[in-house]
Amino acid sequence: MELTKRMLTMKKVLKKDALSYANILRSRNKFVDAFAVYESVLEKDGENVEAHIGKGICLQMQNLGRLAYESFTEPAYFVAKMRSRTLQKPSAFVDYVESPVNFYPSSTYEMYQKALKADPSYKLAAECLAIVLTDLGTSLKLAGNAQEGIQKYYEAIRIDPHYAAFEFDVPVFYMQPAYYNLGVVYSEMMQYDTALNCYEKAAIERPMYAEAYCNMGVIYKNRSDLESAIACYERCLTVSPNFEIAKNNMAIALTDLGTKVKLEGDINHGVAYYKKALYYNWHYADAMYNLGVAYGEMLKFDMMALSIKPNFSQSLNNLGVVYTVQGKMDAAASMIEKAIVANPTYAEAYNNLGVLYRDAGNISLAVEAYEQCLKIDPDSRNAGQCTQQGSKPNRLLAMNYINEGTDDKLYEAHREWGRRFMRLFPQYTSWDNIKDPERPLVIGYVSPDYFTHSVSYFIEAPLIYHDYANYKVVVYSAVVKADAKTNRFRDKVLKHGGTWRDIYGIDEKKVASLVREDKVDILVELTGHTANNKLGMMACRPAPVQVTWIGYPNTTGLPTIDYRISDALADPVDTKQKHVEELVRLPDSFLCYTPSPEAGPVSPAPALSNGFVTFGSFNNLAKITPRVLQVWARILCAVPNSRLIVKCKPFCCDSVRQQFLSTLEKLGLESLRVDLLPLIILNHDHMQAYSLMDIRIEQSGGQERRRICRASSTVGLDITALSNLRMRLRDLMLKSPLCDGSKFAQGLESAYRNMWQRYCKNDVPSLRRMEIEQLQSQQQLHSQQVIPEEVAVSFPEPKKVNISPIKANGFNLGQCSSLNTSRGEENGSLLNQNSNLAKLN
Repeated sequence: MELTKRMLTMKKVLKKDALSYANILRSRNKFVDAFAVYESVLEKDGENVEAHIGKGICLQMQNLGRLAYESFTEPAYFVAKMRSRTLQKPSAFVDYVESPVNFYPSSTYEMYQKALKADPSYKLAAECLAIVLTDLGTSLKLAGNAQEGIQKYYEAIRIDPHYAAFEFDVPVFYMQPAYYNLGVVYSEMMQYDTALNCYEKAAIERPMYAEAYCNMGVIYKNRSDLESAIACYERCLTVSPNFEIAKNNMAIALTDLGTKVKLEGDINHGVAYYKKALYYNWHYADAMYNLGVAYGEMLKFDMMALSIKPNFSQSLNNLGVVYTVQGKMDAAASMIEKAIVANPTYAEAYNNLGVLYRDAGNISLAVEAYEQCLKIDPDSRNAGQCTQQGSKPNRLLAMNYINEGTDDKLYEAHREWGRRFMRLFPQYTSWDNIKDPERPLVIGYVSPDYFTHSVSYFIEAPLIYHDYANYKVVVYSAVVKADAKTNRFRDKVLKHGGTWRDIYGIDEKKVASLVREDKVDILVELTGHTANNKLGMMACRPAPVQVTWIGYPNTTGLPTIDYRISDALADPVDTKQKHVEELVRLPDSFLCYTPSPEAGPVSPAPALSNGFVTFGSFNNLAKITPRVLQVWARILCAVPNSRLIVKCKPFCCDSVRQQFLSTLEKLGLESLRVDLLPLIILNHDHMQAYSLMDIRIEQSGGQERRRICRASSTVGLDITALSNLRMRLRDLMLKSPLCDGSKFAQGLESAYRNMWQRYCKNDVPSLRRMEIEQLQSQQQLHSQQVIPEEVAVSFPEPKKVNISPIKANGFNLGQCSSLNTSRGEENGSLLNQNSNLAKLN
């Protein structure tokens, strides 16, 4: 008898183990295998309700609806029989209609109801009825009857709110509870607060509910609450580590968060988020691309190259920019051309191709590439933002190298650009700055070049020598990567009581708001149409008086800038060159130079030991035009045995070297007399390289070129005189107005005071100019005449001049447009991808 009892116990254990095993197989979506185990259990116990339900689910998941129906009918009958002896087993397929809404026959639904009515405490009947109601709700929703479906879900919750948390001690992944499905429906109805509430309740009832956490993450992501979205995806992946939808969504959210923190100035955390995104989805192109962007901005070009994805046009473009920066022009051209093949409408790639040609000294091809970019996207500033403020400014910069300003072509090109660019930004038209002509002023300086850059040698004196009590300085630094010089500038400004703001990566309209908050009276931009400028911020006109200075040799063309600081040498009073801005000429020089401490001591003229004169230039090839090369060749041919040394980044490329030497040979200068040096990385070594030359020659205008020719020919014949001049030249320069920082700052402050006093008298050049242009535009429009049809004469349409309206006060929002201001060579614009939503079941 004891043996019989043990055998019965063993059978129960085996049966329970078999059911558990079948449930596990089913939870892993192995429905065929699970079906076989359920069948084996039913062979031994034909009235096992759990096995019948499991078998029916396996059949349902294999789209065997009729067989599934039979299996689901059995437990309904047994449940009813056990709790209500008056019921009879229904005949097969009674009231069955083969449609999504009627997967369960009405008899099944009624039997569960009757069984539960007979014994309200019978848990299995409640669970089965809740399952039927939930599936009916889903069927109704899929058939387009969402409200009826919602009613079924709520009825299921009323019957048994816990039915799908865990069934038979095993998580049920195939079956979604009513709360979850309500969340899906409310999400589709865009009732997101209600949807979140339903998902949260589903997760409370079933803490292992991965799909609920995933869909909560999608809602938070679409609300731009990236931290909450990531937290939900983390909970989801803790429960289900291989849930691919959640992993992809996590990669998208982390990438967006990386971009967000990077734009806020924390580039290191941005890189960390991009890397984490790639951990979840190594093939996510946006994360890979933006990681490359960040490395490029950090000047970690080797790491940037490793992040490139083959055949991804943006990555190919970025790698081309990396090679351009390194001077590897052939490799750069190959990458950018591949980017254009991958995406023929990729405006930014054409822009960067133009930059490449410009750096290689081929200005005509550069202009052609810029023009092609403009054909694709006439107004897009993002088509090369980093490389030089977009294609139009790139084109303008290039035109300076091939047009000497003898006609109005260059001026009109800048003016046309300024008019068009103005329309992309809203303009402030009133300011709270008190109009007191003698009060202390706030001077704002904006530049990306507060590091070891040529502009930094000319801005240092004002930062140091300004009278901060009467001319408080606010620096807006858009430096990509700070260095020791950046830190030194910041410390000096703060020590004198000034303000330093790091604005790299911040939207220009937001920077304009900062300028207004800082109550800046005179805003000075130091970049013009060169890399990383903030002309968009200047277009907003955040300060009452706006000035351009130092960084660009021509007009900006921007109507919102009042003055351009110059001097009588750079821009003589009788100059024919036109400017949109009014010229303000400083007394001695418009520049004040602070020598580099890395210059080292003055070295003797190399001609003393060499026995010949060495001419040199360490400038970019874009400035060394064919006419400049003609002058250089004449100089060297006029000075026997003289040599030429030229240092430029692209000279690490053999094809560029050969082209340069070939051009000089055609002009009569043997290549053996020319030494070409590539980029020298360290500034100290760059400064020391000047000791290799006796006379530095640079590009200049026609009259200046002739004077250089004559002077070089004379000096080159007297090595002793040349050496004596060299040894005295540094002291002469240090004692000149060019290096007198205190005197220069006084002259600059005097110019600022005059500008402010004019503003206090309502004498504002930019506003006056814009009003005149608006009046001219209106007059042109009014001059149109209506001609009767019979008169065979036509009149040309007047040009429509697009000038931003001047309002009495406030902020003109009518012209605001959404811009992507990420850098062009490392464009950080993202694909607008939606997170995936787990499907309704």
